[in-house]
Amino acid sequence: MTVRSSNLGYPRIGEKREWKRLLERFWSGQVEEDVFQEQMKALRLSYLKKQQLKGINLIPVNDFTLYDHVLDTAVMFGIVPDRFEHKGGEVSLQTYFEMARGTEESSAIEMTKWYNTNYHYLVPELEACSPSLVHNRPLSSYREAVQELGIEGKPVILGPISFVLLSKGYREHQLYDVIDQFLPCYQQILHELDKEGVKWVQMDEPSLTTSISKDVQRKVTEVYHALKKSAPNLKILLQTYFESVTHYEDVINLPVQGIGLDFVHDRGENFKAVTEKGFPKDKLLAAGVIDGRNIWRANLKEKRNLVKNLTSLIKKEKLIIQPSSSLLHVPVTVNSEAALPSLLKNALSFADQKLDEVTFLTNALHHEETMKKVFEESDDVIQKLNESPERRKEKVTINVDDVNNVKRKAAFNRRYELQKNKLDLPFLPTTTIGSFPQTKEIRKLRLEWRKGELDEKSYRQYIEKEIKKWIEIQEEIGLDVLVHGEFERTDMVEYFGEKLEGFQFTKFGWVQSYGSRCVKPPIIYGNVSFRKPMTVKETVYAQSLTNHPVKGMLTGPITIVNWSFVREDRPKVDICNQVALALRKEVEALEGNQIRIIQVDEPALREGLPLKKELQQRYLDEAVYAFKLTTSSVANETQIHTHMCYSEFEEIIQAIKDLDADVISIETSRSHGELIKAFEDSTYDNGIGLGVYDIHSPRVPHIEEMIGNIERPLQVLKSNLFWINPDCGLKTRGQAETIEALSVMVEAAKQIRKKHHITANK
Repeated sequence: MTVRSSNLGYPRIGEKREWKRLLERFWSGQVEEDVFQEQMKALRLSYLKKQQLKGINLIPVNDFTLYDHVLDTAVMFGIVPDRFEHKGGEVSLQTYFEMARGTEESSAIEMTKWYNTNYHYLVPELEACSPSLVHNRPLSSYREAVQELGIEGKPVILGPISFVLLSKGYREHQLYDVIDQFLPCYQQILHELDKEGVKWVQMDEPSLTTSISKDVQRKVTEVYHALKKSAPNLKILLQTYFESVTHYEDVINLPVQGIGLDFVHDRGENFKAVTEKGFPKDKLLAAGVIDGRNIWRANLKEKRNLVKNLTSLIKKEKLIIQPSSSLLHVPVTVNSEAALPSLLKNALSFADQKLDEVTFLTNALHHEETMKKVFEESDDVIQKLNESPERRKEKVTINVDDVNNVKRKAAFNRRYELQKNKLDLPFLPTTTIGSFPQTKEIRKLRLEWRKGELDEKSYRQYIEKEIKKWIEIQEEIGLDVLVHGEFERTDMVEYFGEKLEGFQFTKFGWVQSYGSRCVKPPIIYGNVSFRKPMTVKETVYAQSLTNHPVKGMLTGPITIVNWSFVREDRPKVDICNQVALALRKEVEALEGNQIRIIQVDEPALREGLPLKKELQQRYLDEAVYAFKLTTSSVANETQIHTHMCYSEFEEIIQAIKDLDADVISIETSRSHGELIKAFEDSTYDNGIGLGVYDIHSPRVPHIEEMIGNIERPLQVLKSNLFWINPDCGLKTRGQAETIEALSVMVEAAKQIRKKHHITANK
């Protein structure tokens, strides 16, 4: 038997985002359900066929989704919150999308980050659930691949431990009981797969790389013994990723036939464990040696040596070569990037190229001489990029090292008093997070301008026209602090990357963020530095149109780095500080132009948090330093805001305090106010706005709902420091629903002010 190749999951969105466009056409009523399903099937099968042609031996099935794989798992078990009025049995497509997107009457289920990635999953609600297997999706996916393509697929299933740990609606002491509720469902899935003659199933348990307790690990062992009994002939590949496994010896002794380990993001710990503690002779090791999360070409010489070292510890026939995680987190193919500089393009590897690297390494174990040229080429390409001028500018590092003092000039209480006098804002000031709806016309004109089909003057006039229009709308609605709307920006990271040194951009390098929302992460390939002001022109123009304060809007250094594909030849913290120093100059430029409120958004701060608790404090300290490096040089009277997205904020509450922002806004509405508990348990003394309605859903909330979302935090937070704002930016919403929702929000603020006998007169 020879070494085999495998894949853990393939990008869903398509080379040109065909998946996204099909979804949105269906939602808008342009495509009937039967046509939608047929076209989705065609995409799904094309992905399987591509992997087959790449020579992958173990091809994943059931990794495809119409929205989110965690939501798929929940509906497979009939887990639908009562508010969606599901009558039992298999969940309809309509109900599936209502859970994901909400309805006029029912809020969508909560969304949060998938471990420490920028992918968002939908959080299953397990309150008083009675799970049952209403549709064996892995079996259906397996049958489809066999019948349509003759592919003996490897069904992928989110394992019972991780599924429950990723869910909500139970207390900590109920964890084992809830897992036991789902165990018969998983047993039935595996039994039916076994009966079908399926050879391998991939059971994803990424939670085994987090800091789980020894007690939970014992429950893992109990569960997998029960699963094995239900399908004695089925081979289970227990798959972990994103870090080293926490309880290595317990994991490798589970009653499964294969163990998948990440040898890229494990910090060397998985390899150390295999070397020092051994690996069972009767199990297969699925070695994740190709990076599933970054886009740089692998140094195949180094990877070959890693694989050779593994084969010195285990037999070749017991080894599987694969990516470190699902390829969901990278774009589809480099081949479409005709405009990239050749030096950079040659150094990139997207999903398709990563599959090539997997097969190269697999084949090299049997035919090393014939693959010699490929290994030398990868080494040469990486070396040339590392020696390029863009990576050898030392003055950036020197400048960063020169900045030692990152404290504001005065403590918060003194600053806030000065800001209150300067800004003259009312009790419970209202504002938005930054962006306003970007219409098809805006996107069309921006594309024409980028192509040179529209001159600079005409484009600028159009942007200023939109800014003026929305300044007037905000004043009419009655908002207290305004924004210019960000009509000139394609993306909150891409926009800044295009104006800083050290960044490069793809044309089709899209990845899924949530649902049909795709982002195109910049590539940080060189040293980062400031060129010239990036946001001053639009912000100053907006401020000239109104007497209300207008916020300057920036994306913070941690988010820019976490939402980019970052060079690997230097520590990530160095790159983050380079970005922070560049943004510091932009903050100073805004302040120098009399902009008195500057928002530095950090929606991705939490997602960079290491999975291992013992590594988290260092990351948080570095993140806080970078934020303060960006913001600390301003005068006391200048108010610094920041914004954060869906996260387990209780894990980073001290870091939030340490940022020392004058005002922080946090997304909370999808979690139905549960995140407020973090502030009930830990005092927060700076200004804060907890998002009072969900912008990811098209529904406009009722005023009673909005008032309720404001009243609860006022019970635990200082009302004189509380701000009222939506959950997030409004870029993806329509104009009418945006105006209506913001009008309801402002009216809710007025009613609460009236209740507290405080007027909003300025």
